[in-house]
Amino acid sequence: MKVALVGSTGLVGSTFLKVMEERSFPIVELMPVASARSVGKQIEYDGTKFEVMEIAQALDKKPDLAFFTAGSSVSKEWAPAFAEKGILVIDNSSAWRMAPEIPLVIPEINGNDIQLQHKIIANPNCSTIQLLMGCWQLHKAYQIERMVISTYQSVSGSGQKAIDQMWNERSNKEGDKIYPHPIDLNCIPHCGDFDDDGNTEEELKLMRETAKILDPSIKVSATAVRVPVSGGHSEAVNIRFSNPFELKDVLEILSNSPGIKVLDDQKKYKYPMPLLAADKDDVFVGRVRRDKSEPNSLNMWIVADNLRKGAATNAVQIAEYCLQKGLLNPQ
Repeated sequence: MKVALVGSTGLVGSTFLKVMEERSFPIVELMPVASARSVGKQIEYDGTKFEVMEIAQALDKKPDLAFFTAGSSVSKEWAPAFAEKGILVIDNSSAWRMAPEIPLVIPEINGNDIQLQHKIIANPNCSTIQLLMGCWQLHKAYQIERMVISTYQSVSGSGQKAIDQMWNERSNKEGDKIYPHPIDLNCIPHCGDFDDDGNTEEELKLMRETAKILDPSIKVSATAVRVPVSGGHSEAVNIRFSNPFELKDVLEILSNSPGIKVLDDQKKYKYPMPLLAADKDDVFVGRVRRDKSEPNSLNMWIVADNLRKGAATNAVQIAEYCLQKGLLNPQ
């Protein structure tokens, strides 16, 4: 395929390149797209160097597929233009996630939402992906009524400048700051802008995207916190089911869920942590235990690399699914 990667020089874009290469994604021509200041630079992919171009140039070259990872404003302006030319767009921004006509997809859960007429497919938020990966099979078995989620989100979720801010603070260096407070040796309960009700964007994404992907009847309460971790998001999740469960059955279901790795052995101090999830595509689940304060309730801890399954890997898996199902036909 001829593949355009919009946002190829950014933190997520570089992860896309790494994931595609690892998975032997079938590319005959890569069209790396970035802002004007990066045009003319070269990006190496699978031993071949490709020159960075502007987005209009990539559109003129008519790729078969375009991954967008350059932010909502770019996606809103350009994704429809690519789609109008019959180019499949898989968009990693929040621009199209809640558009009713556009599928919001985690392939393991709702890949069959994609139909031949869909030319824009939205990649969910990183925190939503790992949450629902850990919950969807349990929902099928016991019917989730309510989830209360506290996220512990790494600075990489805010981009390279956030990573730089943390390391600058740790080294006592001056530098740009994108958070309103120091992040090193601190936790900031503020991920995205606040709405009129006091919820942040990340919290609203968990609520709204769960409804669209999994089940609109599930009640979701979320608190999103930025923590001084360079990569990998963690979530403490409390779930109330409609139906009773046995803990051994829950662990068996999770162990047999695609894309899930259970780490749950207190005696050996085995539980998910961002360091263990780094550069891996699995979603790690542990600390699974019954919540004795509520009937049919469960606590668990979910960790994933937010740049991989939370972004690049999920998007590439969407493309692989479309190829497998004949929904993406290279010219």
